[in-house]
Amino acid sequence: MRGMKIALASTLLIAGATVALATSEADFKAAYAAAEAANKEAGSLRNQWTTTAATLAAARKAADSGDFDAGVAAAREAEALAKASIFQATSEKTRWKDMEIR
Repeated sequence: MRGMKIALASTLLIAGATVALATSEADFKAAYAAAEAANKEAGSLRNQWTTTAATLAAARKAADSGDFDAGVAAAREAEALAKASIFQATSEKTRWKDMEIR
């Protein structure tokens, strides 16, 4: 139990140190590109969420104003949303058959 607490505390310290570092424009561009790629894949599956587009716009707006920390955070959120929409599209491709009355 004590070892688990130490491991958890170490992980939180490392995560906190990573977040505490100021992000740069290059970090934003990388995060935004990943989010756009995931959103494009969701589009190819015909399952883009409107919330993803809004979050991408918020990320771009934050970065344009020079707030790269908020831009990266929004881009990562947009990527997560896009990946969730991809998961939804692929899982529902066959799951509808389970709902059909036989």
